Amino acid sequence: MKTAEEILKEKGNPPMISVKPETPVFKALQIMAEKKIGAILIKEEDKIIGIYTERDLLKNMIQEGFDPRTMIIKDYMETQLCAASYDTPIYRLQDTMLGTRCRHLLIVKGDQFIGLLSAGDLTRASLNEKTKELASVSWDYYENWCWKGKKKKK
Repeated sequence: MKTAEEILKEKGNPPMISVKPETPVFKALQIMAEKKIGAILIKEEDKIIGIYTERDLLKNMIQEGFDPRTMIIKDYMETQLCAASYDTPIYRLQDTMLGTRCRHLLIVKGDQFIGLLSAGDLTRASLNEKTKELASVSWDYYENWCWKGKKKKK
């Protein structure tokens, strides 16, 4: 069964995109759009201190007075980060996401974060695993099976 690290490798080990806490929300959104990502990490020095996602933007946009051009991301980022170990199997990763209701998991190896997996990444990896599983099953019995009972005479 695939692990978090294997899924990251299949993704090509993309870099974790981050901004500083003082970055305007609008600038972070521009980076997210340019990189085609749904979440951006907030990093202070070498430490990840938060995450900002498309869902955060949705919640913020309906707040009175929210202006992404003037608001800074540290005031709107999520600071409770969800994480999992690099050797966690895919189904445990999915269970963690469901249980914590988070859509992005930071992957930890040793004492550092090595990548970020989204709910979409896990769905894709899970479907690929199921496809391989089904391809390895012999369906001959079911495909060649037929009822060979006697026909009734009229």
